[in-house]
Amino acid sequence: MSQQTAQRGGTVWALVITSVAGFMAALDNLVVTTALPSIREDLGGGLGDLEWTVSAYTLTFAVLLMFGAALGDRFGRRRMFLAGLTVFTVASAAAAMAPGIDSLIAARAVQGVGAAVMMPLTLTLLTAAVPAAKRGMAYGIWGAVNGLAVASGPLIGGSLTEHVSWHWIFWLNVPLGVALLPLARLRLAESYGTGAPLDIPGTLLASGGLFGVVYGLVRGPADGWTSSLVLTGLVAGGALLVGFVLHGLRAENPMLPMRLFRSRAFAGINAASLLMFLGMFGSIFLLSQYMQGVLGYSPTEAGLRMLPWTGMPMLVAPIAGILSDRIGGRPVVAAGLFFQAVGLGWMASVVTVDASYAVQLPGLIVSGIGMALFFAPASSLVMSSVRPQEQGIASGANNALREVGGALGIAIMASIFSAQGGYESGQSFVDGLRPALVTGSAVVALAGVAALVIPAARRAARTGAETDETAAAASAKTGTQSRPEPALEDVAH
Repeated sequence: MSQQTAQRGGTVWALVITSVAGFMAALDNLVVTTALPSIREDLGGGLGDLEWTVSAYTLTFAVLLMFGAALGDRFGRRRMFLAGLTVFTVASAAAAMAPGIDSLIAARAVQGVGAAVMMPLTLTLLTAAVPAAKRGMAYGIWGAVNGLAVASGPLIGGSLTEHVSWHWIFWLNVPLGVALLPLARLRLAESYGTGAPLDIPGTLLASGGLFGVVYGLVRGPADGWTSSLVLTGLVAGGALLVGFVLHGLRAENPMLPMRLFRSRAFAGINAASLLMFLGMFGSIFLLSQYMQGVLGYSPTEAGLRMLPWTGMPMLVAPIAGILSDRIGGRPVVAAGLFFQAVGLGWMASVVTVDASYAVQLPGLIVSGIGMALFFAPASSLVMSSVRPQEQGIASGANNALREVGGALGIAIMASIFSAQGGYESGQSFVDGLRPALVTGSAVVALAGVAALVIPAARRAARTGAETDETAAAASAKTGTQSRPEPALEDVAH
């Protein structure tokens, strides 16, 4: 009985620690957006400088995620989690105390480095601490907290800026980080991945490629898509990513083995994740501005009115995790994506210069349900589509693709918005917003189709068994002996 109690306590602590850490990292994606006018008033800087206070974090976060996961597999997941959390916490304090815009941008970039090491390890540490039968519920809670952080960033940032000070959007991380550090050291068990040497060439190719592509996507709407720097970033970044794929096919111990994408489960859930974040990030980016700039709400008022969307994961995602344990993750994820697509389509059909909140509410609720149904089962599908020792790699790849999807969504939907409308008047904004939301709805619906490609539970389980058999054969061929790994049960969950 005491052993079961201790195990239960370890599970609860792991869930609390990883969920709070994930919340901190996810929150900083969008928390700055509603604080930009106050930051400019205090620190100065032009429009480009303000954009970099957002993109400096996004870029370093995206390009180093897979490297962070690889560091955890090689040197210990708990150890590197603590290191990433320390860097993130110290950088948050530096951002809060930044005396100028340049130092704030630098602190934001360092924040991204810490988050890139910390974030992908939250799932692997949680998976190691939770019994297989309870992982659906645990992923549900973890997904609810992280989904809420992504969507509520503008609300939290706007509320703190309006009622306290913009500095507190960064100070908020400091007490949380200080509290988590000793808890993580005492309550999380250490674990390792394959122990293979770090893939330095793969890291450089992936980081350089993602940096170039994301830089081009972030700067494209502002500098123009034919700008030499934007074109160089997109072309060179694309070439480096092609090199990364070729490297992953040929290298002996690549950071991201391309053979993982032979699994329909792994390929399908990653395609769905990228497209989901593309449609969701772009929509939140524009709708938060619509509520403030066109309908006249304050940042706090706009955030509160989006709570039926942003707060829904707290209510539905744990249920979605339990449901995925019973019927499999594929139908739950696909249903969530189609719900999200319907919600965005509804919003596109009702936005006007004087739209009432009542007419927007159904779209917000349906979108929130869809987001909640997606997050928890999607995390479970990612982690169960690979062998246990490759879960760090899988988590890093999935999170990197989500970040790239978010940057891509803002760039594409902002470009559509600019082509069809603008900021000249409320009607002009609505004219640009409507086709952008239609695009977001279509992209998320395509993500639902990608989710349907994921094999059903039984077939996926066989695929996992075949993967383990292949790995065992490879170990025998190379003369190495690996620890026996548990069977990949419920792969589609």
